[in-house]
Amino acid sequence: MTEKTDTRTRILDIAEAAVLEKGFEATSIDEIVAGAQISRGGFFYHFKDKNALARAMLERYIAVEDALYDDLFARARELSDDPLHSMLIGLKMLAEMLADMPNGHPGCVIAATAYQDRLFDNGVRELNRQAILSWRRRFRGMFEEIALVYQPNEDVNLDALGDMVSSVVEGGLVLQRALRENNSASEQIMLLRTYLKLLFSPRAN
Repeated sequence: MTEKTDTRTRILDIAEAAVLEKGFEATSIDEIVAGAQISRGGFFYHFKDKNALARAMLERYIAVEDALYDDLFARARELSDDPLHSMLIGLKMLAEMLADMPNGHPGCVIAATAYQDRLFDNGVRELNRQAILSWRRRFRGMFEEIALVYQPNEDVNLDALGDMVSSVVEGGLVLQRALRENNSASEQIMLLRTYLKLLFSPRAN
């Protein structure tokens, strides 16, 4: 890793921790500079302003989340070719992963950005929007596969169901942080898992 990349990563790490703790508005460039032990010029060498910093933080967060989902659900599919069962396995793996974090998940950059979107330009807002739409498409595609095999027991909008996965996961992280309860997100995911079993499992005659 080059010194330039290392400094940029350090800035992002410090900024993300501060933003998740108290929000973008309360996080100053001066405190990031002090934490990274660089000059203000060093900060602006990597990020021209807080919009650029927010965009980089979002891009990194989205990439990490996408890689996590890719890995979890690929492993789940290896364990079962049945689309419903593999979805249920993937959700359980996700819940267990979050429960195993000793200090809990640090929080959601997507939520932190959305709550204070007035601080950012249209580019940052659109990046946030596209990330959420991407997760909708990801999970809707999985539910479409399931619905080909298992007729839902109730009429359901698959876009809304796809959004439900994101809202349960990301919303669970928000609740977890607010309540200081490390298992909140995991418990919410397991409840979603139960709902999906009830929604798609064949009814007994």
